[in-house]
Amino acid sequence: MTQVFPIVPASSKTLWTIGVFALFMLVLLCFSLFIVYSSQQVQFEIDPQKLTIRGDLYGRTIPLTSLVLDEAKLVNLNNPSPYQPAWRTNGIGLPGYLSGWFKLKNGEKALLFVTKFQEVVYLPTQQGYALLMSAREPSNFLETLQRLAK
Repeated sequence: MTQVFPIVPASSKTLWTIGVFALFMLVLLCFSLFIVYSSQQVQFEIDPQKLTIRGDLYGRTIPLTSLVLDEAKLVNLNNPSPYQPAWRTNGIGLPGYLSGWFKLKNGEKALLFVTKFQEVVYLPTQQGYALLMSAREPSNFLETLQRLAK
């Protein structure tokens, strides 16, 4: 005759641990999907008073009077330069997408929104940091900023 001895049921502590872990993984998945989505949705809006960066966790509004447009230029981050990001201090660093606060090789603090590394708009501010942005038409973007700031 066969006798069966079932396992002792797991304590509720085990079930809570699994539930918390599953919830954590769900939050992590949602955050990852948000990052992927936002990397495609960032917009740089220019009006006569301000530059607004939308669609990203680090988006903000910056008055045009805070921008140092005389020093603005296009840089190639694929070539060695002082404008290359050296350290990520608070941001997202994925292959093909940099967003958030970084320290540049020249020691400058910078807020990055970079997806294309060949033609990046370098835009210093009077607030102690620079912006590095991958605008779709970078030359036109700079011209528009300079025209509206006058």
